[in-house]
Amino acid sequence: MWTTTTYPGNIMALRVCSSLPHQQCQITKPFSPKPFLSLPIPKVSVFTHKPNSQNIHKRAPPPFCSGKRRLNLSILALIINGSLPNMYITTLAAPEMEFQRYTDPKEGFALLIPSSYVKVDKAGATVLFEEANNGSNNVGVVVNPVRLSSLGEFGTPEFVAQKLIQAEKRKESTKDAEVIGVSERSANGGVQVYEFEYKVDSTRGGMKRIFSAAFVASKKLYLLNISHADKPENPLDAQTRKTLEEVLHSFDTAPMT
Repeated sequence: MWTTTTYPGNIMALRVCSSLPHQQCQITKPFSPKPFLSLPIPKVSVFTHKPNSQNIHKRAPPPFCSGKRRLNLSILALIINGSLPNMYITTLAAPEMEFQRYTDPKEGFALLIPSSYVKVDKAGATVLFEEANNGSNNVGVVVNPVRLSSLGEFGTPEFVAQKLIQAEKRKESTKDAEVIGVSERSANGGVQVYEFEYKVDSTRGGMKRIFSAAFVASKKLYLLNISHADKPENPLDAQTRKTLEEVLHSFDTAPMT
């Protein structure tokens, strides 16, 4: 049975029984994560229909058209056919975000952290990173000893997801919580990892999108929580979602010292 507690930053965490170990960080280029199977993101394409130029030139203006109108029609035809220079629409892709790899050799885990996030000390967290100037967007990990050898001994991904939602709903600040997606993958050494995505409506910060991952290794339960604002007036954009999913998929075991 998991025991949950709440610490500032609205990350659900397990009580930590050891101090923060030595960390190693290095700048790492983003990698292509495994898609979050339960929630495919639709691709959006922008295209321009190019009419048949022959049809345009065949349509002669009516006899009563003035010279000015004929000139306007000619300019319109040139624009449609792309004949005027420097008259085009471009879409600029958002720059890729850099990551730093955080490794905890004492507790035995590693993950990628957005380079714009800073490490902070908070009670109840093994480690916590917050977005600069916006602490409500954060990435936290907690580690706690358990008697389990694998997460599968506790239950299926769907069962664990319901336990997480129940824990969220028991918080006084939670107005509503809903599971969006559940998936499973393998980490180093074939360790079973469960991944979850859910949304929470809270009196502390409003609507949030939560990405979580959990695994059991060396008789320890590792829980990752990624929290980001997802308000109706400023919903989670595709690039930010991609960044958070890269962090989620990077959560893995690491050699212990």
